[in-house]
Amino acid sequence: MPDGATASVLLVGIPSEPPLAMVAAALEKLRLPYAVVNQREVATLEMGVSVDRGETAGVLHVAGQPITLEDVRGVYNRVVDHQILPELAALPPDDAMRLRADRLHEALAVWCELMPGRVVNRLSAQASNASKPYQARLIADLFAVPETLVTNDPDEVLAFKEIHERVIYKSISGARSIVRELDGDDLRRLDRLAVCPVQFQERIDGLDVRVHTLSDGGVFATAIESGSADWRYAHHEQGEARMFPFALDDATAGRCLELAAGLGLDFAGIDLRITPDGETYCFEVNPSPAYSAFEQATGQPISLALAGYLAGAAPV
Repeated sequence: MPDGATASVLLVGIPSEPPLAMVAAALEKLRLPYAVVNQREVATLEMGVSVDRGETAGVLHVAGQPITLEDVRGVYNRVVDHQILPELAALPPDDAMRLRADRLHEALAVWCELMPGRVVNRLSAQASNASKPYQARLIADLFAVPETLVTNDPDEVLAFKEIHERVIYKSISGARSIVRELDGDDLRRLDRLAVCPVQFQERIDGLDVRVHTLSDGGVFATAIESGSADWRYAHHEQGEARMFPFALDDATAGRCLELAAGLGLDFAGIDLRITPDGETYCFEVNPSPAYSAFEQATGQPISLALAGYLAGAAPV
């Protein structure tokens, strides 16, 4: 936090994580005041929050500096599960430091839900991603979604594959999982479905496009070329993903903005696939997108746009 400046933006999480670090650099470039709330400094962070008739107030002490919460315009919330922080992981459940960290993170979460400024993103808005089938039902109002089967019945999987021939599978929860195409080895272990339902979908061929949206109208589209079922892990298959800026048509960009707004997401990462005949499918909406790899690969000014948005500046 610059000396003598009011922190109008809070960056909450691990400062070295690329998305957080890139927004901090963008705020520096724009000369906008901010403060970093480092989760790993739970021993020194202090926060007091009050709520009166829906109005929030309080003070957050960061590195010994008091920040008046009413002055904060925006929060970039990249909080990780504090239970796994190196400073806490080895402590017993009833340790004073662990309990202190619990109270601090609960206060942060409540304040982020109630504060009137811009929060990227509120936990309540991120909830739809906890169930991919549920989120897919919401997506279907605006985009085509692949034919889907959620089951723990091997016979249903075999019938689904007979219809669609090429099928992919992935987790139904919000936990990150690698998308894979169903092959012979998978078919031989379908009995494992008995203990864990899995989501199966018809494989859609086409060009992957990740779209980052901001609720002030900012849209940044990136095309991804990869022969893998999951371009995020192309390197696991001795391949690589090539990214380049993509000119998204106005109608599709508008639907992306409408989808993010409907989910309550100020900032979203929307995964599309455009088929050779021009049909656009949407697979998922990421409520906490690690956009940094896309900016580094394409040069699109996502971090500058996000920094300006958090501070309430004009769109980049």
